[in-house]
Amino acid sequence: MLTQENNANLGRLIEMTEKITTADGSTRTVIPYLIIDRHSHERPPIPCVLTPSFCLFLQGTKKLHFGEYIFNAYPGDYLASVIDLPGTTQVVHATKELPFIGLRIDFTTEEIAYVMLSAGIKVNPKDKKRNNETFIGKSDADFLELFIRLLKLTSKPSEAPFVSALIKQEMIFKLLTSDYGHLFFQQVLFDQQADGIGKAIAWIKENFKRSFTAQELASYTNMSVSGLQHKFKAITTMGPLQYQKQLRLQEARRLMLSGSMDATTAALEVGYESLSQFNREYRRQFGLPPLQDIKTVQKSSSVKFIN
Repeated sequence: MLTQENNANLGRLIEMTEKITTADGSTRTVIPYLIIDRHSHERPPIPCVLTPSFCLFLQGTKKLHFGEYIFNAYPGDYLASVIDLPGTTQVVHATKELPFIGLRIDFTTEEIAYVMLSAGIKVNPKDKKRNNETFIGKSDADFLELFIRLLKLTSKPSEAPFVSALIKQEMIFKLLTSDYGHLFFQQVLFDQQADGIGKAIAWIKENFKRSFTAQELASYTNMSVSGLQHKFKAITTMGPLQYQKQLRLQEARRLMLSGSMDATTAALEVGYESLSQFNREYRRQFGLPPLQDIKTVQKSSSVKFIN
């Protein structure tokens, strides 16, 4: 339940975004890391790769599906990640009168590490169990005030680069020390730095078109196969080969939706050798065969990918 103060802050943020843009889609602002996401109608599930970012939901509802987890994000909720995570997003509540509106802050693990070091925040690796509930949380009045200060800077382009960098550090600090974000960020950072999962994720992203074995990836990261599988799934909610498959399918879908390739060409482009396997896995992932899915999505909305 949102407090009266939080509701007032959300209303103010919505008014401020509407003064910046009323266009559907993702709009970049004069602040390099700030993006406004706005949609005036419901949208079907759209593939995305959630990059290191913080997403604040101001209005409307969004359904997010990552691995085995499904989240429903409501006004005042936030979604945070410090890894690249493939999945789907779907705007389920949006109208012209009450469009879906969200704000996205992009950051890097280096920025998080800098804040942790500067503020003396200690990583506590004793609890190895990943708590997926820390992946999404509720913003408080102080956090919403930071976004109000940030949006005010969009009308001050000369001040924005310097002051927004300070506000970003304050946001990361609050995330790291909040009830919802602290364990999630610390645990992921610890796992990435100590166990090489970040190195494995980066390698798969760069090489997702080629075939590889779990043993090959384990050797690259100096881990055992079982250790790699366990830790990789604990962080991404899926195994390395499943992660690769999702990247392949989402890239193939993007290529087909852009109109640059048909299903066969897209399948070969992303590394599939068997068209029947591609069709089977595509249908399992998106619910329809490739051609039918693309026609359905193109008919229902103007698709814009989040990368």
